[in-house]
Amino acid sequence: MKTFRFVLLLFLVLSISNTAWAQNQTVKGRVMDSKLKEPLMGVSILEIGTSNGTVTDLDGNFTLSVPKGVVLRISYVGYLVQEVPINGKTYLDIFLKEDTELLDEVVIVGYGAQKKATLSGSVTSVGGEKLAKTPVTNVSQGLAGRLPGVVAVSNTSEPGYDGATITVRGVNTFGKADPLVVVDGVPGRSLERIDPSTIETMSVLKDASAAIYGAQAANGVILITTKRGKAGKPRVGFTYNYGIAAPTVIPEMTNAVEYATLMNEIDKYAGNKGRYTVDDLRLYADGSDPWGHPDTDWFNETLKSWSPQTYANATIDGGTENVKYFVSVSAKGQDAFYRHSGSNYHQYNLKMNLDMKINKYVDTYVNVTGRMEDRKYPTRSAENIFRMLMRSKPNSPAYWPDGRPGPDIEFGDNPVVICTNQTGYERDKRYVLNGDFGVNIKVPYVEGLTLKATASLDKTFRFRKIWQKPWYLYSWDGTSMDENGQPLLVEGKKGFSDPRLTESMEDNLGVLLSGIASYSHTFAQDHDVNILAGVERITDKGDSFEAYRRYFLSAAIDQLFAGGQDEMNNTGTGYEEARLNYFGRVNYAYKSKYLAEFVWRYQGSYIFDRSNKFGFFPGISLGYVISEEDFFKKKLPFISFAKVRASWGQTGNDLIDPYQYLASYTFNDLMYLTNNGTTMNQALKEGVAPNQNVTWETATQKNIGLDLQFLNGDLAFTIDYFHNKRSDILWKRNASVPGTSGLVLPDENLGKVQNQGVDFNIDYRRNFKDFRLGINLNGVYAKNKILFWDEAPGTPEWQKSTGKPIDSGLYYEAIGIFKDQAAVDAYPHWAGARPGDIIFKDVNGDNVIDGNDRVRNDKSRTPRFTGGLNVDLGYKDFDLSFLLQGAMGGVFYQTTESGDFANFLKSFYDNRWTEENPDADFPRTYNRSNEYFINQQNTFWLHKTDYIRLKNIELGYTVPSIWSKKIGVEHLRVYINAYNLLTISPDMKDYDPENTSGSGYNYPLNKVINFGVNLTF
Repeated sequence: MKTFRFVLLLFLVLSISNTAWAQNQTVKGRVMDSKLKEPLMGVSILEIGTSNGTVTDLDGNFTLSVPKGVVLRISYVGYLVQEVPINGKTYLDIFLKEDTELLDEVVIVGYGAQKKATLSGSVTSVGGEKLAKTPVTNVSQGLAGRLPGVVAVSNTSEPGYDGATITVRGVNTFGKADPLVVVDGVPGRSLERIDPSTIETMSVLKDASAAIYGAQAANGVILITTKRGKAGKPRVGFTYNYGIAAPTVIPEMTNAVEYATLMNEIDKYAGNKGRYTVDDLRLYADGSDPWGHPDTDWFNETLKSWSPQTYANATIDGGTENVKYFVSVSAKGQDAFYRHSGSNYHQYNLKMNLDMKINKYVDTYVNVTGRMEDRKYPTRSAENIFRMLMRSKPNSPAYWPDGRPGPDIEFGDNPVVICTNQTGYERDKRYVLNGDFGVNIKVPYVEGLTLKATASLDKTFRFRKIWQKPWYLYSWDGTSMDENGQPLLVEGKKGFSDPRLTESMEDNLGVLLSGIASYSHTFAQDHDVNILAGVERITDKGDSFEAYRRYFLSAAIDQLFAGGQDEMNNTGTGYEEARLNYFGRVNYAYKSKYLAEFVWRYQGSYIFDRSNKFGFFPGISLGYVISEEDFFKKKLPFISFAKVRASWGQTGNDLIDPYQYLASYTFNDLMYLTNNGTTMNQALKEGVAPNQNVTWETATQKNIGLDLQFLNGDLAFTIDYFHNKRSDILWKRNASVPGTSGLVLPDENLGKVQNQGVDFNIDYRRNFKDFRLGINLNGVYAKNKILFWDEAPGTPEWQKSTGKPIDSGLYYEAIGIFKDQAAVDAYPHWAGARPGDIIFKDVNGDNVIDGNDRVRNDKSRTPRFTGGLNVDLGYKDFDLSFLLQGAMGGVFYQTTESGDFANFLKSFYDNRWTEENPDADFPRTYNRSNEYFINQQNTFWLHKTDYIRLKNIELGYTVPSIWSKKIGVEHLRVYINAYNLLTISPDMKDYDPENTSGSGYNYPLNKVINFGVNLTF
């Protein structure tokens, strides 16, 4: 009996041991591409029914401890999912096949996603990993050259205000041309401030496909989806970037000798004696008299050589088949170019996306995004600082030799001081919280029917504080000395006579509620039908408050309570907005060959009167996958895919001032007395006359497209022709009705604009064993013209803006420089013209140069063509990518306030007309706007803004996993990249070709050199 018990006990122990061993079986393996026979990194290996999993390393290898007899789920983006049973094996060779329907084929569209192969609209997209390669603090600056049809112009890189101007297929209106931005299904969220590391994809709706967004879609729609968790063990990632930035272009100005020479020439042309002697010029040149004859490089004194910027991001994602999560936190910082800078920007982001599968019918999601933006500036704007830099004279000191700041130009403005906190400060903090909640229900017993309910809340809070205080500069009369024989400097209080403080707050709340029903089904195997219908309610409201005090006893306390009681002030405003939208989409495909789509939106807006409050916006598109025809396959077998598309639609633009249909009244500066003359009251005045018929702009969009693929899909080509006509554009009749009438006219829906062009995309991807190659070329050509707006009657044909591009200028045509007096006498000229002046063309041939000789130019500031060449190279563990981006067809009017008022550009000094150099390219020296060729706009100062630049370049190295794993790191990559590193612009030498200020009065664009590291645990 004891023996039996012992044998039974031994059997149980062995059974438990065997079971434990089975539960801890170690399986190793390698995952490879079935076609290329190359390892795949980052493939998800998951034990089905659990959260137990791992991912493959750089060489495609994995190791996982699992029970004996389980089944592994192998998944990777762009490949078919495999389920592999263990069956007692300890090593697995797994070959994944590409999913041709999934690989780069799913495109985000309005309220959903569609397969690119059956897409009939014009939609383009880019992955978030491409945008993350650009080392900038603003996502919008990384769009140029990456998306065909998208025009992104970077006007400035000032920290916190460095957003690019974005248009889709050029400019279509006189008014606001900003596209609608939709983030995770919620319209109106920020594109600029989103963390690029959280972006999964970005899509752009360019044609009638945007009609599903109705009256906000006429300028195109940008759709952003953020990253979500994937099933598997937790994956922790970390990215850190450190960059140094500098201006792309700093205008070279004249030095003290050159400036003095030019001022003597001005005196000579005015018949006066030159103000600077030969001895003055010598002293400016040799630097022997820094007190009396300084030679100041103001840009060098004010700006640093390089400014730092940083970015850090940490993510964690993972989960099970039922619960998946993605969490990201990041921080970025950017310093300004100024020495002792009073400007900088910091931003902190939190992103959490959670997906939960309740049961086989119900799943939910929760998204939370938090952001804090912290802007700091001096009390003088960047425009003012750079205006003073352009005006600062080189023979005036930034600092005296003893280190004290020199005199001001005017109003206390010395650039080396006003860019610091010596004048006070401006603080601008913004807090943003975005929350989304959604429920998806697969209706039981009705296959393909899904109901979705969503709610989102966008809360923003802004606190702004401006503290202005006096500052001190030092001047010298040029002769007075102190008791030590040194120049006697006089201290002067500048700016305000006493400190003053302004504080303001804004509190805004946006709420979106929507319900959507969708149905998808395939009938008789060949007929695919997808139907979507929804309703959406959007409300926004907010309040603002501002308070002001001055007469502080001391600048030591910068709080409102410490201010005086006199002249204190406060004000406040509030607003409410509401929109109600009904929308839908119907897709039909026969054998994935004949395609049709109809989208629509019926939209109501608070902006308009009841009679015009709602509008209907339809869009229809058709597609024909001709490559599915047998005759095509036989005749053109080298074309693996071919599709033709056509679309028509109407969208709207309601980016206008609201309530124009109502009579409005505002307070003015007049006061009146009541209560027997004892009470002062502020008077009301009537605003602009109401227009009850005001409505949205209407855009009629037509598009024809062709999609082709060659070499089994390795080479893809897409081209679209578009024709957009915008009508009902709001504009005033301020030309045909003169201002002398005394009428304050309302805006009317009277303008019409046509915009047409072509955009294209060519993409080639191929792997050759250890070498990887990717090339993308894209671009857009768009030309607009005004069809109708209010224009003064009697305008000569060659001066009319109708038929010309929006914002095209009216100029005299410059045809040369008068070489000498004989040349002046031989050609019609402006009254008082002399040798060295610019020759204006006698356009109408009446031998008189006057206003009738001005000609409307055929170009504007907006480039007609923009494009980019993206190249991705890889060899084993090394990768190299670069983006060449360029634009053509725009013009830029360059002018300065040079003379007694401001310094001259060095390029003018080197090329100006003088009696000794009568064949010069530039006119003679001028004094601000005293000369006709300065105060009358002419084409001499009109420059082409054509350029090509190395927009982005990145070199990276991925450490082999056999090394990185020794330090506990799954993936380790180091890289160096650069932004705007090189720019070539034949006609733009003094300013960046994307610059917007003809006088150089804006914060310049930046170039960045950045070092970074990516870690995955």
